[in-house]
Amino acid sequence: MKYTCFIPLFFFLFGCANVQEKHFITDADYRSRVSEQFNHRKTLAEGRTEQLFAVFENPELKLEEREALQFLYAYMPLNDLADYSGDFFLRQVQTAFAAREHFAWGKTVPEDVFRHFVLVYRVNNEDLDDARTVFFNELKDRIAGMTMKDAALEVNHWCHEIVTYRGTDGRTSAPLALKRTSWGRCGEESTFAVTALRAVGIPARQCYTPRWVHTDDNHAWVEVWIDGKWHYMGACEPEPELNIAWFDVPVKRAMMVHTNVFGQYRGAEQKNTETPLYSVINLLSNYTATKTLEVVVVDTDNNPVKGAKVKFKVYNYAELYPIAETTTDSNGKASLVTGFGDLIVWASDGCVYDSDKAGAYGYIKVSANETSVTVMLNRRADEPFVETFELVPPPEQKIAEIAPEKRALNAKRFAQEDSIRNAYMATFINEQSAKALLDEKSITDNNLRKELTRYLMLSQGNYAEIAAFIRKENVESPYFLPFLASLTEKDLRDTPESILADHFNAGVKELLIPNHTETVDFLARYVLSPRIERELLRSWRSFLVKKIEAIKTEHITATNIINWIKENITVVDSENYYNCPLSPRGVYELRHADSRSRNIFFVALCRAAAIPARLEPATEKPQYFVDGQWTEATFETAVVEQSAKALLTFNNFDKNIVKPQYYMHYTLARFDGDDFVTLDYESDAAFKKLPVTIILAHGFYRLMIGSRANDGSVTVNTSYFTLDSSLKGVPKKVTITLPEPAGKMQIMGIVDMNTRIDMTDGSFSTLKELSKGQGATICFIDPWKEPSKHVLQDLPAFRDELETWNGAIVFMIPDDKALNSFDASAFKNLPAQSVFGIDANRTLLKGVANTLQIDSGENFPLTLFLNSNGGILFHSEGYRIGIGENIVKTIRINKETMAQ
Repeated sequence: MKYTCFIPLFFFLFGCANVQEKHFITDADYRSRVSEQFNHRKTLAEGRTEQLFAVFENPELKLEEREALQFLYAYMPLNDLADYSGDFFLRQVQTAFAAREHFAWGKTVPEDVFRHFVLVYRVNNEDLDDARTVFFNELKDRIAGMTMKDAALEVNHWCHEIVTYRGTDGRTSAPLALKRTSWGRCGEESTFAVTALRAVGIPARQCYTPRWVHTDDNHAWVEVWIDGKWHYMGACEPEPELNIAWFDVPVKRAMMVHTNVFGQYRGAEQKNTETPLYSVINLLSNYTATKTLEVVVVDTDNNPVKGAKVKFKVYNYAELYPIAETTTDSNGKASLVTGFGDLIVWASDGCVYDSDKAGAYGYIKVSANETSVTVMLNRRADEPFVETFELVPPPEQKIAEIAPEKRALNAKRFAQEDSIRNAYMATFINEQSAKALLDEKSITDNNLRKELTRYLMLSQGNYAEIAAFIRKENVESPYFLPFLASLTEKDLRDTPESILADHFNAGVKELLIPNHTETVDFLARYVLSPRIERELLRSWRSFLVKKIEAIKTEHITATNIINWIKENITVVDSENYYNCPLSPRGVYELRHADSRSRNIFFVALCRAAAIPARLEPATEKPQYFVDGQWTEATFETAVVEQSAKALLTFNNFDKNIVKPQYYMHYTLARFDGDDFVTLDYESDAAFKKLPVTIILAHGFYRLMIGSRANDGSVTVNTSYFTLDSSLKGVPKKVTITLPEPAGKMQIMGIVDMNTRIDMTDGSFSTLKELSKGQGATICFIDPWKEPSKHVLQDLPAFRDELETWNGAIVFMIPDDKALNSFDASAFKNLPAQSVFGIDANRTLLKGVANTLQIDSGENFPLTLFLNSNGGILFHSEGYRIGIGENIVKTIRINKETMAQ
């Protein structure tokens, strides 16, 4: 009896122990691979052993938690190893497990889906914070008792209460920073929504079309895993059902939709890229019809080229942008699942062109129905030529419409959620509160008060931090306003006071030591400022000032810094695959960095030593200021001659229909070993008006000029040329002549110009009266959705041209979209003649749709240009960048036609 009782008790206790200590990764082979990769990263990150790995010594750490942490450490990008702690990652693991246990659906999520799409704390290249914990606590009661599907939809409604769309710069704010500000671009909205969904145990991933092909720009949204299947939804843009979003129509014209997957992924999706740390998986077939494009790369003797780089490119923002990249196999073959539109396949041998065989490249245009092509590497980077080609996107497709009653209910929720968000945003600092703060500081200088008020207003949800910075610092210092001016608006919205104080105080102290002859504004921008590229601002200055003593000679120079970096920092580009920069302090501690972060570190180290430094705006190459000029910092063994420069002048063709804009109509790119890299002059004020002359390094260049037609197709002129010493200091001249897409303007239909327009302010008029004989632009909008907001943000750029034209500009809102919370005054800087009208029962919209033989559903905005007789000369349906430009083009062509 003793043995009989003992044996069941033993197995019971043994079983309980096993339950408590179950593996997070049940596949022994996969677990072994994770362990091997974890040990590799542990060696790589030995410079931060205490910060990262002390957490594993915690005796309370469970086996599941340990294995989950090992999985994260094994595959996380380099910047996460450099800038976050083991305690932070443990909190992410514990909160993910808590959500899995708390919600009923947690037990239905397969291990691999949970591992890659719930546990992982990072969505893309965002700054990280403890949003997962905050969101779990805020959402758990709200979605209690719901099904997994209803919970996902409800989480998206919560996201919309917190965040709405507004364009901003390319740095992705952390989710909690976005929550404070309440708005962001689509990449930030989707990061926010994925974080919220994962916080409650619902598998989610951010999906991107890296570039549209029917229009400029890109878009990001969310996919959620519900009961065994992936579905999509617009991030922070809730709909009554899954698989419904404003981008339903444009995504069917996409050539690529993809997502990054953290770790070694064994899912069934096609992998565009697969590395030891991550994969990029192809999701396009979830949205539209696809084909498999087979590519063979050969040399000039028709021999297959193994290991050639292959890039699949589309035209967007006046450049050829890669939507996928791969390398050829031993037979010179590569493939891609893509859509039925035109693209460019680019191939190169990947070598620097310093011999007869190296530096070869080639490309070919692929038409919609082609499924196999051969690319010959028959071009070299010293052969000038010109060419013209046309790229046509996939055709537009119809979509099913959702029931009107469901959409009406959803619209009511939208209005309620907008009111909640607007009420919160109304708590941001106002001019009266700013005045009180400045009075408290006894600031009497009117200009200083005006500028400080402006910065406080720009800080929005982060106003308490900026107010604290102003309270504590000497705002009358000559460096204070230039210091604030060096920051971006996003910096003002998400940077803590302590970080700003570290840079301002330590920086000013360093500036007092050397004898600088540069202006205060120059020193504030290139020494004092913490803003270097698009990185998150962190407190690195005081830290680096102390560490500089380790490399300091009697008088430290940029050359000392370059040599120290060469000797102490190892560049490992492949390890930082999300391309989120390491902080300068993180680089110093980790002693590893990708080349981009290494360059930022160089600039930071120079600034900490009071040496002016920057990343050159067009090329982003690191530079330091010495002897009155900018000098490039070179870290590679092969030093390029930096004194070899040439001049290039851009001229405007006087018969262009619109004023050419950089990145909208044309770009310049320089050949860099195996491909052309676009130079960034978008923000260069000199390019606002042509002609302009710039200084460039010698090399092989490509000028690309494009014009997009109303159907989304684009006509492209390219010219390839060399800048070298043969120019003898005389500028090479190029003329920006916009190509004219084939085909003439035709009357597409007629709108009655006597149509009555009922304004949102209660007045009314007719199209004829509003047009003043000049014609009319009518834009049917859904003011709550991103595509319509794009139009409202696009037109101010053409305000002068449109006001000179002085025809009617009418924004028509279907009455089912015109909710009480709509405020037309929120849309600033529209042309003066702009009015907002209500389309009762969609009467005008239905009439236009019938005339154009299109659906009158939800594909907003629908934009028309009418001549003075009501003839439709232009129409654009759905999401498209550049509508304002197309309207201006149409106005000018119409005038020229009438004058003939």
